[in-house]
Amino acid sequence: MAGAETLSGGNIEPRGLEEEMRSSYLDYAMSVIVGRALPDVRDGLKPVHRRVLYSMHESGLQPNRPYRKCANVVGGVMGNFHPHGDSSIYDTLVRMAQDFNLREPLVDGQGNFGSIDNDPAAAMRYTEARLARLATEMLRDIDADTVDFTPNYDDTRLEPTILPSRFPNLLVNGSAGIAVGMATNIPPHNLAETIDATIAYVDDPQIDVAGLMRHIKGPDFPTGGTILGWQGIKDAYETGRGRVVIQGKAHIEPIRQGKEAIIVTEMPYQVSKGDGRNDGSGLIKKIAEVVQNGRVKGVSDLRDESDKSGIRLVIELKRDAIPKVVLNNLYKFTSLQTTFGVNTVALVDGVPRTLSLREVIGEYVNHQRDVVVRRTKHELRQREARLHILEGLLIAIADIDAVIELIRGSRDPDAAREGLMERFGLSRIQAQAILDLRLQRLTAMEADKIQAEHDDVLERIRELREILGDEQRVRDLIKEELTEIRDAYGNPRRTTITHSADDIDIEDLIADQQMVIAITSTGYIKRLPLDTYRKQKRGGVGVTGMEMKEDDYIEHLFVCSTHDFLLFFTNRGKVYRQKVYELPEAGRTARGRALVNVLPLREGEFVRAVLSTRDFTEGKYLVFATRQGQIKKTEFPAYNTPIKADGIIAIKIRDDDELVAVRRTDGEDDIIMVSRSGQAARFSEDAARPMGRDTGGVRGMNVSRGDNCVLSMDIARDDTDLLVITENGYGKRTPIADYPVKGRGAMGVKTISMTERKGGVAGALIVREHQDLVFISREGMVQRTGVRGISQQGRAAQGVRLMNLREEDVVSAVALVMEDEADTSTVAEGDVDGVVPIDELPGEVAVELDPGVADDGPADVEEDVEDLDEGEE
Repeated sequence: MAGAETLSGGNIEPRGLEEEMRSSYLDYAMSVIVGRALPDVRDGLKPVHRRVLYSMHESGLQPNRPYRKCANVVGGVMGNFHPHGDSSIYDTLVRMAQDFNLREPLVDGQGNFGSIDNDPAAAMRYTEARLARLATEMLRDIDADTVDFTPNYDDTRLEPTILPSRFPNLLVNGSAGIAVGMATNIPPHNLAETIDATIAYVDDPQIDVAGLMRHIKGPDFPTGGTILGWQGIKDAYETGRGRVVIQGKAHIEPIRQGKEAIIVTEMPYQVSKGDGRNDGSGLIKKIAEVVQNGRVKGVSDLRDESDKSGIRLVIELKRDAIPKVVLNNLYKFTSLQTTFGVNTVALVDGVPRTLSLREVIGEYVNHQRDVVVRRTKHELRQREARLHILEGLLIAIADIDAVIELIRGSRDPDAAREGLMERFGLSRIQAQAILDLRLQRLTAMEADKIQAEHDDVLERIRELREILGDEQRVRDLIKEELTEIRDAYGNPRRTTITHSADDIDIEDLIADQQMVIAITSTGYIKRLPLDTYRKQKRGGVGVTGMEMKEDDYIEHLFVCSTHDFLLFFTNRGKVYRQKVYELPEAGRTARGRALVNVLPLREGEFVRAVLSTRDFTEGKYLVFATRQGQIKKTEFPAYNTPIKADGIIAIKIRDDDELVAVRRTDGEDDIIMVSRSGQAARFSEDAARPMGRDTGGVRGMNVSRGDNCVLSMDIARDDTDLLVITENGYGKRTPIADYPVKGRGAMGVKTISMTERKGGVAGALIVREHQDLVFISREGMVQRTGVRGISQQGRAAQGVRLMNLREEDVVSAVALVMEDEADTSTVAEGDVDGVVPIDELPGEVAVELDPGVADDGPADVEEDVEDLDEGEE
């Protein structure tokens, strides 16, 4: 107690430790929050940023003035406004000059200010700086009493508590900072979009976030990149908190010797490309690490080809690598994809608050209203003071002789001033102005100038008073000045925004239309609208369509809807799934995109059959046929499972066999298989019991003799015909009813008489009379004709010429197309929801697309075909 009594004497106040710690820590926390870490919602600046810009403004470092050493700038800021370490001030100056950190840099730097490779800036004694042009808009009218000033740390000068900020800098350049018990992380935005949203708010203060988002699409990062999904943006704008996923931009390029490379051209925000500080944070080093530890496979080389023109990071792949899979793994395991956690915390009247987009813009508009009103009042005061002087001058000029006589008769200036005030009723200021007037202003011309200035000032005073008395005029001025800045400094967006599966139903944005899908033998795929094609008469030759290499040809050609699922079945018995609208759309002559960039196909694997569906209906089956005559039936819903990136097993295939065809059935259909030797075997699908998805099959047709093999398999219905075409362009259609149903595993019956002139069977498929056909030749010709124009003949007939061929050209396949939804529905009754999957379609495509081009076939082709009909019958 004695010690306590001793301590309580003098200036020492006893306090409890808990109370003192609480009080001191709160004082420290508020100091950090208000004076260091959080930006003000009005100008988007922290105190150190504001002090740097104001100090440069005071020092005359305007954009049209020479650069000055950064050491000089830092010294001025530290000595006059910011009594802290010079390194923190220089770091602030450097960051405001980096175009990869700020969407709109506020400092124009000269020298080494660092790079996106995380290289540090040069020492401040080497670098130079001045204000950027846009920074002058932050400081414009600061001398017009637009903001409050406060004494600096040593009371030797004043500094602004806020900058006028003629554009919404908090949104444009964003902010990041960690305070005590709270943090802020605000993304940058596009200047033009932000100003448009601000103007929209000025026009309608009740506008909601959805209305503002019609102008501000989302964050716009200085490094570009792609934002995945809208939901995180919407959450951030509505609540002040959200999660935005950013990907770097990358594409696939072919390089030497058939290899491919992933080319990264844009980085996620705040991700360094190199490792300039040797801290392991660079993207290149991260990629090297995940490749070395085996988390990402298929990368053979990694190099940085970036230069002044932009970023170019080359990730070279191995020959057997699947580019799309490697890129997805890079997104997953490296900082090529990052998450930006939006936390919009800013100071409002000195108090930290979490703000929505609407609240941020609202606070900024209120600030601009104060700036415009205070500037107007300041100018009004100046104009009224000038008007007062001009009125006195006009009074003196009106009786100039008396004024001169009074001044000459006065013993001193004070007496003259008093005399003027007494005789002409002038104020002290007016009388002094008359005394200060130069004699040359007494000429008639100068008097007219004073009168004109008086009238102008009076008119301006009326305008200023009208502005102060009309809130709409204030809003119009805010919009006018914002528009000027947008027009002078606005630039296009750098960051793109894509929809994610969680945001919307992407199919609502895509028209439901019939598309032609083409796949070449070398693995290129494309889609184009069905109405691009037009009919040609039977016997026509067609015109050149898709441009391909000499050794390439169309392998699959079929029609489906943009909203369908496509199931890609490969020769090795695997299945992959894609939506039709996800496939690349290309023009008539374009090859399309490499299939390995769409599907992760392995070496030696290629697409053999493609089926389309809107759903996976119960009670339906898929029937598979292999080249060696095997057949398997599996329930269709078994394939409605999550399909991995590298596909799943559809049917187990022996090493010496491969898949030929896949068809969808209702469980009670007949199956017909056609062999290369011209035989056809028809049997009931009941003969093949349903089996699991990842199993093999049973014998469907006996093709054990010679080099015979199964060419096609389809559904046999008595109201349809079997169309067969040979390599030399001869063919016919025969009613399915002519083919007897026999047991599974038979060799079948003759379906066309084979001769050397006709050649071997090139293709076979089930047709109906109202349908259209496309015949494909190996040299790149496609002829489209109606089934109705092809004669119906018996099973043993040799057929008639269906396609005229150029020398050494042969028919390689035949495919069905449909004109409209009615056709699609009809085909769906016996096939796969309106899509005719093609079993095997070798042959180059040439499609007659131009309505202005006449048929290439001879005018008398119909007569030639009729003569052939008579001879062959």
